[in-house]
Amino acid sequence: MSKLFEATEINGMALSNRFVRSATWEGMATEEGGSTPQLIALMEKLARGGVGLIITGVANVRSDGQWVPRQLGAFKDEFIDGYKNMTKAVHNEGGKIVMQVAHGGIFARPEITGQIPLVPSELEDSVNWKLRSGRKMSTVGKEMSIEIIQEMIEDFCSAALRAKESGFDGIQFFAGHGYLFSQFLSPVFNKRTDAYGGNLENRARILLEVLKNVRMAVGQDYPILVKINSEDFLEGGLTRDESLKVCVMLCEEGVDAIELSGGTWISGKNIPSRTKITTEEKEAYFQEAAKVFKEKISVPLILVGGIRSFHIADQLVEEGVTDYISMCRPLIREPDLINRWKEGNLAKAACISCNQCLDEGYGEEGIYCVVERKVKEKRNELR
Repeated sequence: MSKLFEATEINGMALSNRFVRSATWEGMATEEGGSTPQLIALMEKLARGGVGLIITGVANVRSDGQWVPRQLGAFKDEFIDGYKNMTKAVHNEGGKIVMQVAHGGIFARPEITGQIPLVPSELEDSVNWKLRSGRKMSTVGKEMSIEIIQEMIEDFCSAALRAKESGFDGIQFFAGHGYLFSQFLSPVFNKRTDAYGGNLENRARILLEVLKNVRMAVGQDYPILVKINSEDFLEGGLTRDESLKVCVMLCEEGVDAIELSGGTWISGKNIPSRTKITTEEKEAYFQEAAKVFKEKISVPLILVGGIRSFHIADQLVEEGVTDYISMCRPLIREPDLINRWKEGNLAKAACISCNQCLDEGYGEEGIYCVVERKVKEKRNELR
């Protein structure tokens, strides 16, 4: 049997296989950020489809951190009952589920939050960044004082405790893709001259302090994961060598697993969700970084980024490049992909990496595969 279907565990969290559903914005939460029957049904479907570990779409730890509509929230106790229904549904299907928590930083949308984004440091007006969508990114933000940083650390602790009370099997801090922790780590965004800026140790300080304080809050036996960039792919941004050093620091501070990604939504062709993955050579586009990280870190590594073929995933684990295979877009089109592979149909994932799901595949109903819907509509027309 392939190692991909081995039972494993991460700090006591027993997993039925090595497949992870990487955090994916679903657009199915309430406007404020609570769970919904539609969102619960999706999580249930993923668990039933064979995903060993589901990581939720990112949940804001503060109401001023939101960057997309109908994003999950972890900043109110009132959300807990709805989340209990979500975790129970996943557990009833034999799956495990972790809540990803973060703050948008400069990416937070004032038109959604009604507030000026919180940022590590003020940015020059002359910066002319364009998001993947082509929209010019705003550089207006409120530089975080030491007091606000301490509040933010407490907010992450409160969010983690809510996740634990809700029945989530663990939490994941989102420290990649250019959001708040990623901004603190990156010299492109972090121009501070105090204890939270400058050298790498200072830039990593808030992430490490959050990890330390959350660990004290949730206990030693509650899984804490971190998703981080292998590098930013921005001129003057976080480098691979620096990211590796941060990951070593995270291991020393007691993180239980690291998910490796890369890029930001202003990184041009090197965005996290790359398109045109038409050949096997284009799959697993962070695997070279993973080989380096795997040699140096002491906790399980989860690799995301363009994995589409079963035998590529199998090879990555068999050769020790990674411990877990994480996927996002393929599971939007095929939530039962893992069961299909387990049952012997090893055809490549149907996802064509077009990013239409991110560009237009969302609305009141939440995210969906645009291509799959068009295929089904065509079939119905031919009947």
